[in-house]
Amino acid sequence: MDNKDIKAEDLVWIFGTGRSGSTWLASMMGESAGGRLWNEPLVGKLFGEFYDDMLPRSRGRDTFIMAEANREAWLEGIRHLVLNVAESVCPEAARESYLVVKEPNGSMGAPLLMEALPESRMVLLVRDPRDMAASALDRHRKGAEAYEHAANYSPRRKEALAKNPPDNRPGAFIKRQAHRYLRNVGSSKQAYEAHKGHKVLTRYEELRANPLDTMRHIYAELQLPVDEEQLAGVVEKHSWENIPDEEKGPGKFNRKATPGGWREDLTPRQIEMVEKITAPLLEEFYPT
Repeated sequence: MDNKDIKAEDLVWIFGTGRSGSTWLASMMGESAGGRLWNEPLVGKLFGEFYDDMLPRSRGRDTFIMAEANREAWLEGIRHLVLNVAESVCPEAARESYLVVKEPNGSMGAPLLMEALPESRMVLLVRDPRDMAASALDRHRKGAEAYEHAANYSPRRKEALAKNPPDNRPGAFIKRQAHRYLRNVGSSKQAYEAHKGHKVLTRYEELRANPLDTMRHIYAELQLPVDEEQLAGVVEKHSWENIPDEEKGPGKFNRKATPGGWREDLTPRQIEMVEKITAPLLEEFYPT
């Protein structure tokens, strides 16, 4: 039994993938009445990648830490880990109503997290994979913010990037991004379909076109209380128009915010590559 102040029902998970608007959505939800933000704990990455990588090699071995025979035990362990650390990171969250967990880069572990914490609420945030790939490519070009950030990891990483920046081989980079989208959004979709609790599917394009109404819809579906006046103020504060000009544009974290911009940003070959790899999800979320 959980003995911490923060309960599973206090958690609101945002799953999907990177460059999908999750920072924008999480910032708005984390500042609305009753909300606090836990930014990318990567617990889904911790368990999701390990589980996916090791399970095929460990089938039939009950000694494996995440063996099927011991599923109930290790799911309970995941549950306690998440709640204990959430309590440590944001102890006031229970008193404030809920804790928004932004976890796009841990979305591979979404099925396990939602199984371990079934009372939690869930947002599945999706974006057109072609726009996601275009955004990622721009942000990782030589001199762009993500490129410079990665170059600061270590001298070896900086040297490798200088010799072979992502924009030297954009096709290979786009392919990796498309596979990442398929893995992360696919896992999130699996978790969403299995989840019996409060949940909502949100498209970035809807959020961009009508942020206030989309936010109202999210809160209604999740059955979370919200102050209308405060919500309107938070949405206005975080609008694209209110981001300073020097903080947005090519190579910046806030790049373009133009759904459909992939038509100008990607080559026909790159578009074909993304569409082929992400076809199952593209056909469902963005049918022609």
